[in-house]
Amino acid sequence: MRTVVLTMKASVIEMFLVLLVTGVHSNKETAKKIKRPKFTVPQINCDVKAGKIINPEFIVKCPAGCQDPKYHVYGTDVYASYSSVCGAAVHSGVLDNSGGKILVRKVAGQSGYKGSYSNGVQSLSLPRWRESFIVLESKPKKGVTYPSALTYSSSKSPAAQADLWSTATYTSSQNRPGADPGIQRQDPSGAAFQKPVGADVSLGEMDSWKPGSVLLDEGLVPKEELSTQSLEPVSLGDPNCKIDLSFLIDGSTSIGKRRFRIQKQLLADVAQALDIGPAGPLMGVVQYGDNPATHFNLKTHTNSRDLKTAIEKITQRGGLSNVGRAISFVTKNFFSKANGNRSGAPNVVVVLVDGWPTDKVEEASRLARESGINIFFITIEGAAENEKQYVVEPNFANKAVCRTNGFYSLHVQSWFGLHKTLQPLVKRVCDTDRLACSKTCLNSADIGFVIDGSSSVGTGNFRTVLQFVTNLTKEFEISDTDTRIGAVQYTYEQRLEFGFDKYSSKPDILNAIKRVGYWSGGTSTGAAINFALEQLFKKSKPNKRKLMILITDGRSYDDVRIPAMAAHLKGVITYAIGVAWAAQEELEVIATHPARDHSFFVDEFDNLYQYVPRIIQNICTEFNSQPRN
Repeated sequence: MRTVVLTMKASVIEMFLVLLVTGVHSNKETAKKIKRPKFTVPQINCDVKAGKIINPEFIVKCPAGCQDPKYHVYGTDVYASYSSVCGAAVHSGVLDNSGGKILVRKVAGQSGYKGSYSNGVQSLSLPRWRESFIVLESKPKKGVTYPSALTYSSSKSPAAQADLWSTATYTSSQNRPGADPGIQRQDPSGAAFQKPVGADVSLGEMDSWKPGSVLLDEGLVPKEELSTQSLEPVSLGDPNCKIDLSFLIDGSTSIGKRRFRIQKQLLADVAQALDIGPAGPLMGVVQYGDNPATHFNLKTHTNSRDLKTAIEKITQRGGLSNVGRAISFVTKNFFSKANGNRSGAPNVVVVLVDGWPTDKVEEASRLARESGINIFFITIEGAAENEKQYVVEPNFANKAVCRTNGFYSLHVQSWFGLHKTLQPLVKRVCDTDRLACSKTCLNSADIGFVIDGSSSVGTGNFRTVLQFVTNLTKEFEISDTDTRIGAVQYTYEQRLEFGFDKYSSKPDILNAIKRVGYWSGGTSTGAAINFALEQLFKKSKPNKRKLMILITDGRSYDDVRIPAMAAHLKGVITYAIGVAWAAQEELEVIATHPARDHSFFVDEFDNLYQYVPRIIQNICTEFNSQPRN
């Protein structure tokens, strides 16, 4: 009996083990069946724009080579959805040019996008766009499911979407009760239109609609732009690189057609990288050979796309390499208001030279620099040892450029290496703080007039002195960032008529000079110099030249030697103008050395005007004689 019981127990235990093992195996099989599939990262091309992808947040893999300028990017940190996704990733620093995975998150549209140069990519500026995105490292959030396949917006042709607009009819929502204002709207002219099926448009974009506009996936586009190959938004330009730029390209016969094409490719790449626009850089092109000729000026093409198209159409002229003649041509003709020159933008000339010039460049370049033009030279190849005898002006590049410190000169050994100058050139021409030749004798000073208002002058002569001050002031370029003017009147006492920061335009300054009232009293010139140092020049900007122009009609009642020495030690260049009873030896003490260039004497007040050209000439000669290094 006991044996039977034991046998039954063993059978039960054996059955339990079998069921247990079977259950574990079954659970493992079930676990295998419900295991989550592995996430596959979708791959996109460099030219894919964020606006074409519907997903609000996604991870993608970018290929190598998206640093190329042809993949346009708009904005900095936050990018317009018209941007290349991968191009923006390189610009932001999340990726390098070798590609990789990124996380993209859509955000609201911005009222403006600021262009910048970063990580080898020049992003462009844009006034506004309806949708934006940011790029992050590909670190998925916990609990967030990212798509393994992206959803793209429908790609209707521009012509088809234009037809949707042109054939649509509409009754104003203001006249139709219950109409959806987000769907229907009437333009101010009364033209009827209706939102096309599937189009995504915000109320704000409807408000900005104008007759003749077409609604595309990216926003409202003028109808005339539909004829262009690309519906790329037109940038206002990079405000951080507001320069007026002229390219002087080598069209001489010796360059050959192939190298001429390489030269044009550099220009096209520069036009793309600069983000051309009315609020940023503008660019024109002059070709030189025997004689220079302008292909287009600063106002001909005001966006990068049109400029690149124009560059492609340039044909070679042939002839010699008369670079000096071309620089003179640009100095006299190119940077004029009629050609689109803007007074607040630095003037920049980039000269490309194959080998060496066939004429002299030093004198022409000096005149260009003194006109405020920043000259850059890109020299390619150069003369071989047996060719150096033909070089008209050895070391021509250093004689021509704005500063001989390497900043303004780029040299490549071969035309096939010309593309390597693109990034350093764009960076340098946009570095407006280092464009030293933008500062000229007429736009880089704080000028303080110290005017004698003593009794011996008299009311009529005092007005003549003010006219003299006006005539000098008219010669300068006046603004808060250019030349600034201040004035002090003195007798026994001193009075600040207006400081450097009071007026920032020429009309305002000239009106302020007219309003100065005659004071009358004694003549304490030494005290007046001290007062001007304290009340005017102590508030001068660090990067400004400080000029004091003192006008007096008599000998000072106090000592002028110590105040004059204090002015000289503080770097104030002092001009002393004496009239009638002024003491010549006192004027020479006040004036900066050499006194013959800084002190002047006239017998009568009515003859003051004769010295205006000479004073201006001396100011400019002194400025331009400063070392260029």
